[in-house]
Formats: sequence, structure tokens, C-alpha cells
Amino acid sequence: MDQKGFRRGSFQSATSDEDMLEIAGASMDFSMADDDPPLDREMGGFSSYNGGGMNGTSAMMDFLEEPLPGVGTYEDFNTIDWVREKSRDRDRHREITNRSKESTWALLHSVSDAFSGWLLMLLIGLLAGSLAGLIDISAHWMTDLKEGVCLAGFWFNHEHCCWKSNTTFTDRDKCPEWKSWSQLILGHGEGAFAYILNYLMYVIWALMFSLLAVLLVKGFAPYACGSGIPEIKTILSGFIIRGYLGKWTLVIKTVTLVLAVSSGLSLGKEGPLVHVACCCGNILCHLFTKYRKNEAKRREVLSAAAAAGVSVAFGAPIGGVLFSLEEVSYYFPLKTLWRSFFAALVAAFTLRSINPFGNSRLVLFYVEFHMPWHLLELVPFILLGIFGGLWGAFFIRSNIAWCRRRKTTRLGKYPVLEVIVVTAITAILAFPNEYTRMSTSELISELFNDCGILDSSKLCEYMNDFNSTKGDDLPDRAAGPGVYTAMWQLALALIMKVFITIFTFGMKVPSGLFIPSMAVGAIAGRLLGVAVEQLAFYHHDWAIFSGWCSPGADCITPGLYAMVGAAACLGGVTRMTVSLVVIMFELTGGLEYIVPLMAAAMTSKWVADAIGREGIYDAHIRLNGYPFLEAKEEFSHKTRAMDVMRPRKSDPPLTVITQDTMTVEDVETIVTSTTYSGYPVVVSRASQRLVGFVLRRDLIISIENARKKQDGIVSTSIICFTDYCPPLPPSSPSVLKLRSILDLSPFTVTDETPMEIVVDIFRKLGLRQCLVTHNGKLLGIITKKDVLKHIAQMANQDPDSILFN
Repeated sequence: MDQKGFRRGSFQSATSDEDMLEIAGASMDFSMADDDPPLDREMGGFSSYNGGGMNGTSAMMDFLEEPLPGVGTYEDFNTIDWVREKSRDRDRHREITNRSKESTWALLHSVSDAFSGWLLMLLIGLLAGSLAGLIDISAHWMTDLKEGVCLAGFWFNHEHCCWKSNTTFTDRDKCPEWKSWSQLILGHGEGAFAYILNYLMYVIWALMFSLLAVLLVKGFAPYACGSGIPEIKTILSGFIIRGYLGKWTLVIKTVTLVLAVSSGLSLGKEGPLVHVACCCGNILCHLFTKYRKNEAKRREVLSAAAAAGVSVAFGAPIGGVLFSLEEVSYYFPLKTLWRSFFAALVAAFTLRSINPFGNSRLVLFYVEFHMPWHLLELVPFILLGIFGGLWGAFFIRSNIAWCRRRKTTRLGKYPVLEVIVVTAITAILAFPNEYTRMSTSELISELFNDCGILDSSKLCEYMNDFNSTKGDDLPDRAAGPGVYTAMWQLALALIMKVFITIFTFGMKVPSGLFIPSMAVGAIAGRLLGVAVEQLAFYHHDWAIFSGWCSPGADCITPGLYAMVGAAACLGGVTRMTVSLVVIMFELTGGLEYIVPLMAAAMTSKWVADAIGREGIYDAHIRLNGYPFLEAKEEFSHKTRAMDVMRPRKSDPPLTVITQDTMTVEDVETIVTSTTYSGYPVVVSRASQRLVGFVLRRDLIISIENARKKQDGIVSTSIICFTDYCPPLPPSSPSVLKLRSILDLSPFTVTDETPMEIVVDIFRKLGLRQCLVTHNGKLLGIITKKDVLKHIAQMANQDPDSILFN
């Protein structure tokens, strides 16, 4: 019988070991280093379901102890079996509970097992908070290093260098301890030659930082590039990418993140901090057996680690928990919610203890507004929401088109050159404009700022009338020449940020998208805020202003417009809603601005969704071909399981193993001649009555182990998957019993089951495959790959471009 119904060749033209997969730009080889045959050629990276722990037999319970190394584990680029992992954890917990009644030592072990989860959260929070503080301090210092150096100590950044200076408040940035490069080299900082020297040093430092970052990523940890959130979403959905959350990735990502941010590229550190925190969580999981040996439990920890990452990125513990729930997590039980909250709390407390910015705040752009907003201001807030949605849709389409071009052309072969060119263009364009020369976090801080009496920024150069000043609140005033100069510079900065970010995100350096998106929105918001403020000042007698904005009153807060614009653009790119609003109000420390933020966030999401349904992370998941079933999308097509299952009518029959009639040699022949991840076990080929399902990996390991350690097992030995094997002649070789590795409860559906139900089963149970039957007889199989390809086909997309493109 020619049994090739599921061969890889039916899906892909290549069958060699040279198949490549690009993850966030990192090229990875599927070729196997050992002599074991590759497990997952057909299933596209998905091992088959093995419901270990569900059989209820003592033999199965013995198997759960994993007497054979490798049995029950997964290969790289496989999807875990959520049902089996949860079942194994329940069995483990039940056994510990039963033993706790036997002795005091067992009771202490039970208590420590219950407490280990909270201890792990504590360690993750401490490590993530410490690394975030280190990254903040280092990036702040290295960013200032491009412009000069502190004579009092080269390790001080500009602000810290001038703390002990006796200069006046208005000249606080011109202290004698801080020297620009022209002052250090030429002895003076004025004149064209000094400007050119400072310009040259700025570009050279930027190129050095970015070159070092891309070389470290390319040479030591290819997975350290990008933001990491698309891959973390995929990993949390059950996919395994070995090394993505490993020690080298953590070290290189931490170092190169500082270098990339300091180089002045249009990127942020907030997204990569989520990756860093998840690396911490994954590494610390190895200290605890129940997390080290169970992939589903480990993913609960990673969900909490993602919350800790956002907590230290924005100083928003509650927003971090909601971000993990709304944006990245696939499975988020109530227990994980509590632990995520605890991890985010510890991480934020640790960062607050380090105090990286010296202002007792967790982020550089923390602000407090005191003036209430008026109902009529919802109109410009909604306009900012529309702008955010349009910008988000434009950015996603442009960035995905550029990343696809990078993947499919020779451009992708020169990552170092690409980073150098983009850095050079960014630095050359950024230096002449003071708003692009400063770090993006400082720019956002400046734009969020509410002008006070002592502010010396150009954005606060209004025509002052101190007779009308009441306390700290300044009335709306006429804009001075400094404000108009700042508006032109901000308009140019906006154009630069909009376009340069498209080419920066996705390069082979750590690059987050939160801060550049917020900067675009904050610039647009500040421009609109100043425009509305001047309109209200010069036309306060208009009907729209007369009721609430009298002369001499402080009506409009341009910094609030900047904050709303930042939220709108970030929402347009990521499609976050609830977590975005909570993060933004945690940044501002005020609850009264929730309504403007909600209005802008929802408007931007509606506008962006009207143009394209995918957020930036989902778009990159699809671009890279990750096996991710989006839980938010509905499947509404009227197809049935028989339309999707393999084999089709024109294909050869399904490869199966019989329960007690095949020899070791027969099974080894099937394993070596096919590339499937697992095989259905039937009573006989004639009846096709289903008995269970066995994993290819478990078969290989069990047969090899039996040949080495069990006497009498030869090629002609019968393999038996039943409790009682049929009687054999006395001269027959020993029987190999493999019932312990057989899943007796594989998920099955009938051939008439609607595909919308099948898709829901795959999403909610985390299956890798289910078997299709008709009147109890085995007909075929549906894998996660088949489901993804079918969804793509129904959406008029090329199904062959979906997986591992």
C-alpha cells in the first residue's frame, strides 16, 4: 500500500533538510544535528496529540514519571499539547496532595510546591526591575555621550553632571562641569567649525553604537532583534522556539537595547523590555521542577513576566497586567491574573527603588495636569483619534511591505549595511533639529509638559503678562517667536518620525514601537493643542469659546492634547484599547482624563480597523508564518471537517498502525518512510476502528530503548498496544508492549462537523490535531496547519504562504 497521504511534498516543494525559517529576521536552519529523523515534516511544526495522563491506567501514571528520557517532550518548532500538559499537571498535583497526608515531610513538600509560584513571581519582578533600571541608566548616559562628556566623572549623564553646579535655574543645562565635544577638543563651543565638529561627533557615536548592536545580535543572538512581542504571542499560544527566551538572548538583548536606543534610531525600549522580562521568566522557571517540566505551566509564568515587562517599561503595573491579558496571552486563568499583578508590583517597586531618572518616577515622561477639560474639547480629541487610526493603518501597511521586501530580496542579506545606512540618515537629519536630536523619551516628556513660570523651553516662550498670573496657573497667552519656531521644528520632526520609523522597525537590532508611535502622536497633539489654544486666545468671543474660556483664564492645556495624540497613535498601530487607556492614565497620575483617552483610543481603533483588521504584531506574525490561531477573529464559513481533513479523495490512504499485528520492523519501516509526527492506531486495517494515537517521537525512543535494555526484542517482535496481547507460538520472540505511550483518548470529530466548531476546538483547547471518523471508523486527520491553511484560503489568501514563509 502506498501511504503518502500526508507527505510534506503535498504541501511544499522542498523535502530536504535545508528548509529555512526566518523569525523576526533571524535565519534559522531546520537541519537536524543528531541522527534521529526529523519529527515534524508533515505537520508543519506540530507534534500530534498524546493525551498522557488521561488514560486513567497505572501504566500511564508510570509513564508520566518519564522513565525514558525524551518521552513526552517536544521538538523545536512544535506546538505543545495544552490538554496533555494540563492533565499531567493535575496528575502531579493529585499525587502530591495524596502524599501530603502520609508524612510531615510530604506536607512540607506540598506547601513548598504551592508557594513556589509566588516565589518565582518575586524573583521575576526583582530581576526584570533591576535590568530595566540598568537599561534606563545606561541608555540615558550613552545618549548624552553623543553630545559631550562630564569632567566631574565621565559616568555622569548631562543632568546628573549639573546637579551640584552653582549655575542659575535658567542656565542649568550650561554648567561648567559638562563639556560638549567642541569645547573639549577646540576649547570653545561657538562658531561654524564647533557646530560641524559636534555634528560629526554625534553621527560617529550613533554609527558606533548601532554597528556594535547589530554585530552583537548577528554574531551571538539572532533572536535578540526586533521587539519580540509577535514571537512571544506565538510562544504563549503554545509554539516552541528553542533559544528565543534563553540566556544568550537575554544578555545580548539587554546590551544591544541600550546601544540601539542610544544611537538615536527611531525606536523604543518598551517592547523589547517585554522580551527581556519573558527571558527572565523562562530562565528562572528552570529553578522549579513543576515549571521546568511542564510547558503549559511555563506559559502561565511567561504571561506574568510580560505584565512585569510593561510594568517597568511605563511604570504602569495595572496597565501591564491588562496588556498581558488583552494583547499577548493565549491562556490566562484567574490564578495567572493574581500572579501577574504580584510580579508587576514587585517589578515596579524594584525600579522605583533604583530610581533611574533621579526624580522618584518610573518613567522619564511622567506628567501631572491640573486643569479640567471641557466637553467641546472632545472634538479635537476625536480628530486626534482619527489621525492616530490613519497613521496606524498607513504605518502597518508600509512597514509590512518594507519587511516583505527585506525578506524576499537581496536587501535581507546585508543586515549590517542596512542598519548603518538607516542610522546615518537618521543622525544626519536629526542633529540640526533640537527636537529630533534629543532622545525620543525626552521629546515626549517635553511635549507632555504643561508650561509653568520657570520653563525655559521654546514651547513655553509665550508673551507673558504677569499681572494676570494667579499662583502657579498661567492664563492662555499669545504665542511668542519661540513657540512659532518650535512649531516649525516639530512639524519637520513629525514628517521625519513618520517615515524613518517605517524603515527602522524590523531591522536586526532590538526595536520597540511604543515610543516612536507615541512621539508621532504627541507631536501632532501638541501642534493641534497650541493651535486650539491660540484660537481660543484671539477669538475668545466666538460662540464655541465664550461660555467657558474667558480672557485671562487657563482654558487649553496643549500637553493634554499631546498625551491624547500619543495614545491615539499607539492605539492605531497596536489596536490596544483598555490596557492603553490604563497605561496612559497611570503615566499622568490623573483619573479625570480617562474620557478623552477613551474617546481617542476607540476612534483610532475604529478608523484603523476600517482600513485593515490586523494590528502591527498580528501582521508580523502572519508575515513570518507563525502558527498562531487568532482568538479574536470569527470563522463564519459553511465548510465541514471532511472538506479540510487529509487524506482527500484523490490522496492515498491514511498511514495507520494496527494494535497487535505489526512487528518492530513494520513500524520502523513506517517511521523511516514517512515524515508524520504521529500515527493513529486501529484495530485492523480492514475495520479501521480507532484505538488511539501514538507520537512518532515516543515510538522511536521506546523501540530504541527496548532494543538496548529488553531481552528478546528483535525486528520480528510483535508490537502490542493492548492490555492483553494475543497468544503466540513458544518459539516467537518477545512481545514489545507499548500501551503506556498510546493516547487512548484522542480528540475526534465526525466528518459532518462544521469547521467553525472545529476551529473553536483548536483555539480553546490548544490542539495540534484531531481525528475525523465516520460511523466510528477512522477517515482522516485535521492538523493545526490544515486549519490555518483553510482559514487563509477562505480569506482569499495564498494558503501556501501562510506557514513558515
